[in-house]
Parts: sequence; structure tokens; C-alpha cells
Amino acid sequence: MSSFIAPKPGVWDGEPRPLFLAPMSGVTDLPFRLVAKECGADFTITEFTNSTALTREAATSWRRMETNDEEVPFIPQIFGGDPGDMATAAEMLAPNADLIDLNFGCPAPKVTNICAGAALMGEPDRLVSMVESIVNRIDIPVTAKMRLGTGKGANNATELCQRLEEVGAQRLCIHGRTLRQRYAGEADWTSIKEAVHAVDVPVVANGDVVDAGSAAACLEHTAAAGLMIGRGAIGRPSVFAEIKVGLGWMKEDALPWVASNEAWYDLNPEAQAFASRKWCWDRYVHHATKAGGLQGKWMQRHAIAFTKGLPGAKRVRTLMHQQDTNEAMAEAISGFLAEER
Repeated sequence: MSSFIAPKPGVWDGEPRPLFLAPMSGVTDLPFRLVAKECGADFTITEFTNSTALTREAATSWRRMETNDEEVPFIPQIFGGDPGDMATAAEMLAPNADLIDLNFGCPAPKVTNICAGAALMGEPDRLVSMVESIVNRIDIPVTAKMRLGTGKGANNATELCQRLEEVGAQRLCIHGRTLRQRYAGEADWTSIKEAVHAVDVPVVANGDVVDAGSAAACLEHTAAAGLMIGRGAIGRPSVFAEIKVGLGWMKEDALPWVASNEAWYDLNPEAQAFASRKWCWDRYVHHATKAGGLQGKWMQRHAIAFTKGLPGAKRVRTLMHQQDTNEAMAEAISGFLAEER
């Protein structure tokens, strides 16, 4: 068992359990992952990346695999429909990775159309054989993320968890929806609970965890070994710290945006929201600058996400288009978040 994978815990009694930033295409670039770590995420995972593209040395795909010494553990996630390419890509990544995560949960048509991601849950023998081959070819732990099933016929997540445990997967994560559901409807935590109790390896729960209340409810219901947060963290990496404070796992004074702001407790809730997001935005810009420079497309995506839901957020698009450089764009967004309220 890796030092990064704790044994399966029992019933949750309020003690801290790890929080994971879900791998999300177009969201979890290295700078964002590093901000999430600073905000309390215990584990971060790269964007899910096509294994075939990695084996062909595609530069764009390998850029998604960038990391640095601040990201520990380093967990690249790969997907693919070709078992040979999946195993080869895992071998190529293993020397620099702490764990390899396999994606059997993505519902995007561009992924499922090549019988990859969640589509592989419809071919369980092929999926299990793929995992077994990868486990046998690399010397670091292999983990996997899946959904409840494809939505055609009975769900098979529990059965797959049992079979993947048998072939050597060391930790599993289940998103509580089917492929057919994509992101609609409520996550089915009861089905996750069934899988948790059916295996001896730790199972992480994913789906509809957005704050301390939903985190506590999910842990109480499922007894999962941890929680993975995806959409709830987009533009709001602070959610990890907010959950930990809400559950008593850390003190509010320890939050970096509180510790660095002497007037924090005098601010109204709206001003606190702006202040925390400004701290996160400035850290994103800092990490992006260190990681090779500010990237316009990435900054635009994150700028919109970081300001979503805030009063005046519609101004952000105008602000971005008025700037001549990426640096000016970064400063303009920071200035918007710094305005007095």
C-alpha cells in the first residue's frame, strides 16, 4: 500500500478524511491544482488525457502532465480505448508519478465514442483486463474512477469495484451517476455506499458535494474514504478549506485569505467572498507565471469562473477584452476583485 493511500476507514465519526480535486478538462491545469492544494485539497489530479496521444508524444497532451515539487503526490489521469496504449502511457508516466489514475467515468461523447471513459463500463471484462495489464506493468499504485454504470441495464459499479480490487487497483472513486445521466439529477450516494461496503480497498465518493453540509451528509451516508469535488470547485478552489472549516478540521484563522487580511472579520459576507476569490485569483496568476507564463485562453476561462455569481461579474468579459496583454488582463481581474464593497 502506498503512503498516499490510507487503509479503508470505518464509519465516519467526524474525523478528517481526504478531499480530492477531480480531474476536469479545461479546468485543472497545474496552476489551478496548486491553488487548490493551498486551499486545502489533499489530492489533485491532472486533466484526464488521451493515452494514445501520450504514446505518440503529442506535445499538447504532455503539457497536461506538467507538475512541480509543490504538487505532492503527483497523480496523472489517463483515458483510452486501446489497452496497449493505456499500458504504454502508464509506463511512460510512472517514473515521475506517485500514482496513476484511470478514467472510466467521463461521459463526454468524444471520449465514449472511442469506447473509453464511462463507455468501458459497458464492457466490464475489457475494463478489468486493461487495469490488470497496467497494474502488472508499473511499480506504482493504480487507482481508478468510474460511474455507477452506463445507464443501460443494471448498474455494475459494485461488481467492478470487487473485480478491480482482485486485480490490484488500490483505491477507487465512484461518481454517483450513470453515463446516460451525465450530470443530471441527484447523485446516488446509496449505490456508492453499497460499493464501499463490498470491498476492502478505500472508495472515494464523488457527486453533489459542494459545501460542509453536503460533505458531512455524504460521509455519514456512505462511509467513503474521502470525497472528490469537481464542479463545486470550478472558480472556487476555496471550497476545500471552507469544508474543512465547516467540519471543524481546521480553524478559520488558518485560511490564507483570512490570515493575510487583518480586517477580515470586519468585512460583510459579500466583501469576504470577493476577498477570498481575489486571494485565489492572485495565487493562480502567481503559479501560472512560474509555470511558463500566463496563457490567455486558460486565464479567460478561470477569470469567468472565479467571478461567477459575484455582483458586477458581467463586467469581467468587458475588462478582459479591453486589455492588450495577458499580464494586464490578470491585473484587471485582480483590481475588480479588490474594489471596496
